[in-house]
This record gives sequence, C-alpha cells and structure tokens, in this order.
Amino acid sequence: MKLLMGVDLETEVELSPAAKAEAAAASPYSSPSTALLLQRRVVAWAKETGSPATVRVRVADRSFDLHKDPVVSKCGYFSEAMLESGDVELPASFPGGCEAFEVIALFCYGDAVALDPFNVAAVRCASEFLGVAGLGARCDLYINQVVLQSWDDALIVLQRCQPLLPVAEELLIVSRCVESLAFMACMEILDPEQRRDQPSGAVAARALAGRQWDAELVKELAARDLWIKDLIALPFEFFGRIVRALRRQGMKEKYVSPVVLFYANKWVLSKKTHKFWASTDDEAIDGETDANRRAAAIMEGVIELLPVEAAAASGAIPVAFYFALLSRSLALELGEDSQTRLREQVSSNLQFARVDDLPLPEQDTDQPIADSKEVRAVESIVSSHVSVRRKGAEAVAELWDRYLLQIASDPKLRPERLSELIGVIPAGDRKHHNHLYEAINTYLVEHRGMSGEEKATLCGHLDCRKLSHEACIQAVQNDRMPLRLIVQALFVQQLHTHRAFTECSDSFRCVHSGELVVSGASAYTPSPGCPVIPTSQPLSSGSPYECHHATAPRDAKLRARDDASDYETASFRIQALEQEIISLKQTLQRHNTLKGSSRRDAGAGGNKEPSFRVATDANAPAAIKRRAAVNGSCIGSMRWGSQRRCASRILRVFARLAVFGKGRSRGKQSKCRAATATPTEKLNCM
Repeated sequence: MKLLMGVDLETEVELSPAAKAEAAAASPYSSPSTALLLQRRVVAWAKETGSPATVRVRVADRSFDLHKDPVVSKCGYFSEAMLESGDVELPASFPGGCEAFEVIALFCYGDAVALDPFNVAAVRCASEFLGVAGLGARCDLYINQVVLQSWDDALIVLQRCQPLLPVAEELLIVSRCVESLAFMACMEILDPEQRRDQPSGAVAARALAGRQWDAELVKELAARDLWIKDLIALPFEFFGRIVRALRRQGMKEKYVSPVVLFYANKWVLSKKTHKFWASTDDEAIDGETDANRRAAAIMEGVIELLPVEAAAASGAIPVAFYFALLSRSLALELGEDSQTRLREQVSSNLQFARVDDLPLPEQDTDQPIADSKEVRAVESIVSSHVSVRRKGAEAVAELWDRYLLQIASDPKLRPERLSELIGVIPAGDRKHHNHLYEAINTYLVEHRGMSGEEKATLCGHLDCRKLSHEACIQAVQNDRMPLRLIVQALFVQQLHTHRAFTECSDSFRCVHSGELVVSGASAYTPSPGCPVIPTSQPLSSGSPYECHHATAPRDAKLRARDDASDYETASFRIQALEQEIISLKQTLQRHNTLKGSSRRDAGAGGNKEPSFRVATDANAPAAIKRRAAVNGSCIGSMRWGSQRRCASRILRVFARLAVFGKGRSRGKQSKCRAATATPTEKLNCM
C-alpha cells in the first residue's frame, strides 16, 4: 500500500459530512466541492509523478498537503517562503481563507477554476496576495463580463467584499460594483414599465407627508420596490457610496432621498432592530450600550447623506422623518457636528411641521416636562429659527403655542419656566394669541394657588387685540384671569362691536345709494352724499362711486389707528389705576396697623377704638362693604354680577378721563369722527 503524507492512494478520498456541508454552504455553484476536487487532484498528481506531497500549508485551522513543484511554479509567495522549510503558515490577514486557497491550489495543479459571484472577490484578493500569475486577470474578466452585468451578482460580490477590505478596495472591486449598481438603479427608475407596475420610493415618501411617523408603515412601503429593498440591506459603508454614486450619475433627489429615509428607518429608528442587536451581541458586556453605539454610527452617516435645505423643503423627505431622527438622537451619543447638522435640518423645516411631530418625554419622571431634554432641544431649535429670521415665522409661532398647550398641563411646571418658554417667540411673530390664551388658561386650571402678581405676570404676554371675538368673550367670562386682562378684553370686545356696526353702516349706505329706479319710473332720487347718475350712462362703464370707495380704505385705516390709540390709552390708565388702588390699600393697611398699636397702648384704660377694617365690621354700611370687597387686584374672587358692575364703573371712569385728558384735533378729523360714536362713548351709555 502506497501512502502519501498519511493519505491512502488506493482508496477513494471522501470528506466528512460537516466538511461537505461547509463547502456547499460557501457557494451554491460549487458541485462537487472544491475541497473534494483538490484532494482528488493531489492523489492523481502523486500517482502520475510518483512523488510525495512534501509541502504542508496551514490556513487558519486547516492544513493542506501539496506538491512543491506546481505550487512554487505558479505562486511567487511560496517560492520565497519555502527556502527554509517545507511548512508554510499563511498569516491571519490572508484574504479569502480556506475557500479561496482551495481554488488557487487547484489552479496551480492546472485544473479549470470554477469562479462564481460568491468566490470571485475572495479568489481575486487571494491571488493578489500570493502572486499567482494569470488568475487575477481571469477574475477581473469574470467580474467585468458577468458580475457587473447583473444586479443580483453585483450585490453578492459587494457583500462578499466586506471582510476583504482594504484589499478589495485597492483592486477596485468595490468601486466597480458600486458604480454598476448605481447605473442599474437609474435604469430601473427610467423604465416606464417598471414605474407602471410598482410605485417608486418617491410616491411612498409622499404618502408619509402630513402623518405621524410610523416605522412599521415605512417598512411596508420600502418593500414595494425590490431595488430599494436590496440596497437598504447593505452595510452602511457600501450603502453610502451607492447613494453618492446615484446623485453623481444624475438621479433626481426625489428618488434618492426616500432610499436614505428607508435605510435610516430600518437600522436606526426601528425598535425591532435595536432589540435584535441588544439580544444577539454576546461579546459585549452591555448589549443595550453596544446597540446604541452601532445605531449612533449609522445615524451619523445618515445625517451626512441628508439632502440640502432646498431639496428637503421640496417634499423629497417628510418633515416627520427629521423629528423622528431628532427624538432618536437624544437617546444616542452623537458627535457635536452631527447634532448641529441635524438641528439645522430640523430648523429649516420647522414651518412645515405639525405639533404631533415635536418630541415629548415618553416616560413619566420626577423632572418637569419643560426641563426634559426633548423640550430643551425643541426650544433650542425654535430659538435658532427665530434668530436667523427664516420664512414662516407666523407658522412657527402658532406651532410653538400649540406645543406649549401640551406642556402647560404639567402640574410640576413653574410659572417662571412657562414665561421663559413663551418668550422664545417674539411678540411680533404671533399673528393670533388664541392658542397662547388656551395654554395660559390650561396652566391656571392646573395651578389654582397662584397669586395675583404671578397671574398678572403670566397674562402680561397676552395681547387682547390679537384674540378672536370668541376668545375675547371667553376671557371676559373667565374668573381665573386677572382684572386687567378682563377689562382689556371688554374694551377690545367693544371695539370689535363698534367696528362691526361701522362696517355694516357703510355697507348699508353704499348698497342703498346705488339703487336705480326701474326704467319707466318718473324720477330717480339718489341717497344723500352720493353723486347724481345720468340715466344715459351704460351699466358696464366705470362705477360713478369710484371716488367714494377710494376713501373707504383710508377711513378704515384711520379707525384702526384710533382704536389702537384708544386701546393703548386704556391699558396705560388701567395700570395707573391698579397702582393707585395698591397704594391706597397699603396706606389703609398701615393706618390700621397704627390704630391697632394705639388701641393696645390704651388697653389699660379699657376703651377700645373701633376697627378701621370695614370688611369685617358687621355694623358698617353696605356701600362700604361693597367697596372694600374690591381691594384685591384680581377679579377672580368676585361673583359675575359684581365683576360686570366693577368693570362698568372702571370703564366709566376711563370715559371721563378720556373726555378731559385726551385732546382732540380740530378741523376735518373732528368732523369725520362726529359722524360715528367712539367705543368709549358707547360704553358710557351702558
């Protein structure tokens, strides 16, 4: 019996079932396996030449017994390594491992090499490492003529290149596959039949606009396009290069951006992926920390791939995606540059957001909601948007007020913090104060123990002129509001009523002055103040009332200016009156204190002076009791009837002050104002 380095030459060479399964799993194209073919070829060579296998090559945990002549003649690496000994151990950096070495060994024995998408990259890198002449050229030819012409083959080769870096990058295998995949993706988009059969990623992205972010829904939309589904399964280092190649080759942003969105949803925003990483990473001590680290690395790359501001504003990416990334980034440790870039993207799209998109704390903690990292992040973004004076200031102000309405219900919120949050938006950016009024009212409902000064400070952010008519009525009837706001709301309500009467009167006068008598009537009598219309004038000609209508906008502006002036004057006088009431109250308290001390000094005499606190004296007159009940600066402690009478008395005082203190210009202005009564005069009649 002839032996060859422990191998029986007379028996058939067989692999173990485990080796066969491993070889079959390496490449579905290998049948029979490369390892079995190599062993048969070594036995056949020994029979033909009669020389034993004197070379032992160790690759990882396996050993190969080969003949020296074929190996040294084809591999430059072995010709140098076998000068000292017949045993060669390849380093751990050898690309491709045992699978690639088996193919190279067969090539050295002169057999045909079976290349396929699963092994061509490893064989190419291994042949370059060992210096095998001729095999590298065959691999490049196979890649160019077979792999790069097929979408599936290019994807397989690209995925197989990940453990072969950086050798595969130096041999341009990665770059060729990336450019080929990008080109075929562009052709996929341009295919009219494909666009009819299946919806593109742009259509799916538009379906997400105006909706709250749902990771499962986005996952279903991504699966509709097979080429997108294949790309988002790649490692990020290859995915990022393909996205840049898509833009470089001219694909429109409305098709590129959804691919980035779907990738981020799968690897960053999906809770299932995070749980999978946290549970399967056995090497890490803390699986949760390792999962966050991997997600943070991918998110930083995704943020760099996000489109510029103009593309984002065009609707290529829904606004909810930016806020979903922002909310996820708060739980990850991102770099400073990535955080800044993401917040700039969110700030540039803030005017398109909905209040449901803004993040809030998911779990209840002892910390107030306003002090959470979510609220502080949104506060910083809104401040940044306001500071650069971007477009959509009114939309951002309304969005912020709606956001404050959700925060105001927190019982742990301090009034100073709420005032600070309200002040983030400048007063001029708020077109309406209805949502701000709702937020403040919600806060007052949850904090009933606030003092009058705190209420006055908080309600000082409200401008009653920017409240709607319904909001003004509600503010007047709200017993939680301070007296100043109630009086201002009453005044604004009267201004609205006066303006409505004036406009109605002007419209009525204009309509009835233009009535024409039916033809055949005896005469036409125009309304006073309107010019006479010739009966022969055609109806299609210019309006004879053009001059009259031209003065209407000017009168409206004058009325609006007068209303604003009256409102400011009333506000100033309300403040002065409140200060005077407070001063009188303090003086009264000091006087009562002095009386009480003098009464205690005279206690030995047994004579007690009557108390000056009329509110507690049972024998005091009823008028004095009513007057003493209005000492406070807040009207919330009074009944509704008393509030109305108190407000009416204050308005009558203001009317008298307006008559004596406010000068009226003479001439045309006084004549114009004589035609209609001012709101203050109407209030005097009530």
